[in-house]
Amino acid sequence: METFAGPVFSSLRGSLGLTEAEYQASLCSDSCYLQFISNSKSKADFFLTNNKRFFLKTQNKREIKFLLSNLRIYLEHLRKYPHSLLVKFLGVHRIQIPQNQKKYFIVMQSVFYPDDRIQARYDIKGCEVSRWTEPEPEGSQIIVVLKDLNFEGQFISLERQRPWLVQQVEIDSGFLQRLNVLDYSLLLAHQPLHHDERHQNLSFASLIVRTKKSVNPGSSPVHAGVPGEVLEEDATLPSPEPESGSKFLHPRDSTISFTQTGPDGAELPDLKAQNRRLLPNLKNPLHVIDGPEQRYFIGIIDIFTVYSFRKRLEHLWKNLRHPGKSFSTVSPQNYSLRLCQWVQNHTK
Repeated sequence: METFAGPVFSSLRGSLGLTEAEYQASLCSDSCYLQFISNSKSKADFFLTNNKRFFLKTQNKREIKFLLSNLRIYLEHLRKYPHSLLVKFLGVHRIQIPQNQKKYFIVMQSVFYPDDRIQARYDIKGCEVSRWTEPEPEGSQIIVVLKDLNFEGQFISLERQRPWLVQQVEIDSGFLQRLNVLDYSLLLAHQPLHHDERHQNLSFASLIVRTKKSVNPGSSPVHAGVPGEVLEEDATLPSPEPESGSKFLHPRDSTISFTQTGPDGAELPDLKAQNRRLLPNLKNPLHVIDGPEQRYFIGIIDIFTVYSFRKRLEHLWKNLRHPGKSFSTVSPQNYSLRLCQWVQNHTK
């Protein structure tokens, strides 16, 4: 197995509060991976680590090149908006399988973690064509990810948290628009809050814990000199780093650093400008938002589809096939605006 940009991703994992021991224990444990059967049209393979904390997905070489060439601006976005809803990439690897074939895969933080009590999961694109999934019968053990049309008539009820969510989706989708990508998804899941969670009265101590989680380096990456020059279309991938006898790299001379914040908060940037919020005291706080009655898991995934000439042709063909209907293949600007409008219309 080979690793790309190992020190950079290791530092990013550290900024998210993940130790190298936790990461390696999850990916290299003796327990089997859990295969995730997706209803996606892509030919990718999906796996969850046995503890369901990390998500693995195979990617083609073009998608890996796209991620690595945009790694610098991706990290800059996370630095500027540390509570971004964008999926957190934790590693990029390549394995050699029989017949000398090579497979690339990425490791991501699972948006739906912990999933013990999640009642429903949705993949939202803000359109209607092919956006219905037949739900499983009640009592079935099969987990189905539903789509836009399945969510109609429902709302994400956040009350005071709503303005933050609306603004952050606008910021993140605007970033993806500048990358000229489309077809990304807003993952959404919900579960009921326990009685004590719904009516919790924050003590001073718990408020301090949540505030520290919200402003300390565990949620605020700041980089310096992250490699990420744009690769030409015919360029090869950066050389992977040798494994040095271990399954996963440890950072040596890391090119990404994360700064500490003084306890008095004097050096903190303006919180509103950074679009931060009071994070829940959980292991996956960046993707968890509590409303008055429900806990929501929200994240933006699948950010690799560039609006190429082929996608433009696909847009024209779908216009002819689905006149007057909304479908996923539209310009990055329209895609971003439409997803933001969906969030506006389905939150309260």
